[in-house]
Amino acid sequence: MNGELYDFAIERLGEYRYKSPMKLSHIDGDYIANFVEDSERIVYDRSLRAWKKYISEGVEPPSFEAAGPRDAIYFDPVRTKAAIVTCGGLCPGLNDVIRGLVLSLHHHYGVPAIYGIPFGYLGLVERSKLAPMPLTPDLVENWPMQGGTALGSSRGPQPIGEMADYMAARGINILFAVGGDGTQRGALALSQEIKKRGLDIAVVGVPKTIDNDIAYLEKSFGFESAYSVAAEVLQSAHAEAKGTLNGIAIVKLMGRQSGFLAAMASVASGEANFTLIPEAPFDLDPPNGFLAELEKRILRRPHAVVVVAEGAGQKFLQDQLSTMGKDASGNVKLADIGVYLHERVEAYFKERNIPVSVKYIDPSYIVRSLKALPSDRMFCLRLAQNAVHAAMSGRTAMIVGYWNSAFTHVPMAAAVSCRKVLDTEDDLWLSVMQTTGRMKPMINPA
Repeated sequence: MNGELYDFAIERLGEYRYKSPMKLSHIDGDYIANFVEDSERIVYDRSLRAWKKYISEGVEPPSFEAAGPRDAIYFDPVRTKAAIVTCGGLCPGLNDVIRGLVLSLHHHYGVPAIYGIPFGYLGLVERSKLAPMPLTPDLVENWPMQGGTALGSSRGPQPIGEMADYMAARGINILFAVGGDGTQRGALALSQEIKKRGLDIAVVGVPKTIDNDIAYLEKSFGFESAYSVAAEVLQSAHAEAKGTLNGIAIVKLMGRQSGFLAAMASVASGEANFTLIPEAPFDLDPPNGFLAELEKRILRRPHAVVVVAEGAGQKFLQDQLSTMGKDASGNVKLADIGVYLHERVEAYFKERNIPVSVKYIDPSYIVRSLKALPSDRMFCLRLAQNAVHAAMSGRTAMIVGYWNSAFTHVPMAAAVSCRKVLDTEDDLWLSVMQTTGRMKPMINPA
């Protein structure tokens, strides 16, 4: 990601028209939280080396608009109608975000009409015949006690014009789109259609991804819960592997293009001996490939835990990939690297007359469906509150982000411009290598 590619300017529907009903302050030291000034920015780069470069070139460092409540807003709260939609795969914290949006709209701004759109973007078209659900603080009070999304979800796009018609017909002023890369692409296209028609509707995204792969976002909600639960799975996998002679446990985790979940779970558990991710190429065969290194491990210490992200090693499965097509979201379907590794490991050791006990574990749907941990619940609430502040101020075509430990506004166009991937030369991957003891790439000489 290159911060210089974007000025990170945030689109607004118009000038502020109303005074905020929130009783905040502009005075430091009065023990009352302050409104956020529009001029407040969060810098993209935090290293001194980068800052010296900007200074030497005489340019202002790239930065994000700071999130938070403004002292003046665009929408008249008592005349505002808001809608919430959750799309894509499940993720811990979805119900927390919904609850946070409802509570902030109701208690901080007094918005009288809040609707939950059922089953993702499908619920935003008339022909689905899915009725919107009126949401109140009392109704959503206990939703975070269960995983998933109480509104339901779906994958795949819907006609942008039909979604715009749906909102215009119901007088909806604000749409909160909770979802990942595909959801935010849809929300961006919808905001562009709304702008083209001259409609007074703000579209604000709350980014959700179990892979933690949305650009210009330090972390996404649910990710901490996901890798924490995955770490517990790895501890169980370690017990399984160690409980038998030459036991090998292969655990597949989510991560189509980005290996953050596999990397963080590996470090958090401390039990992984191999971590395979899309960003770090590897070979299988001797002399340096994964299977050869696994053999060395088994002969030295008779058990091993292998963590593999779902998008890793797809180069070994090209025959399968060519026939699999795409899913409803337009993503190329992945072949099952976990099953493939299971088969290759068993065959490799059989050829060498080394008895092994190989177990394959795929906890993906369990990890993503659980309720959020307390730390994630707090993060969900703060994301939701900042999304409401942004929407009420008339900001649109943006997501609420988190960067350098601060909440930010990120243009949707920037957020969907690329995928965030793990840098295999940064400190996180170094921690993985140190934890697993794999300090060199498992790549054979050319």
